[in-house]
Amino acid sequence: MNSFLLYFSSAVAEIAGCFAFWAWLRLGRSVYWVFPGLVSLAAFALLLTRIDSVFAGRAYAAYGGVYIAASLLWLWMIEGQRPDRWDILGAAVCLAGAAVILFGPRPNI
Repeated sequence: MNSFLLYFSSAVAEIAGCFAFWAWLRLGRSVYWVFPGLVSLAAFALLLTRIDSVFAGRAYAAYGGVYIAASLLWLWMIEGQRPDRWDILGAAVCLAGAAVILFGPRPNI
């Protein structure tokens, strides 16, 4: 459960940070949007390093599935665009892949 909260918090921080740049460069918002964006991206990096994993690459790979699902939640909750069935199916496939990466049996190292 702790890993899921860290993954989800990381995803929200990354999406919010990237969206700040999107707002500045694509939506014509003030350059001052960059500053909270940078703080948010730093929080993302810090949170992701808190994941309990021996290898960074495995933590990042599993994070990818969570990021995709969180991005679709952002699309719906923040941008007001409801994900369609293909978005949901794609996110489910990615979350299944993340679960395999996270919970697959491995020899003790």
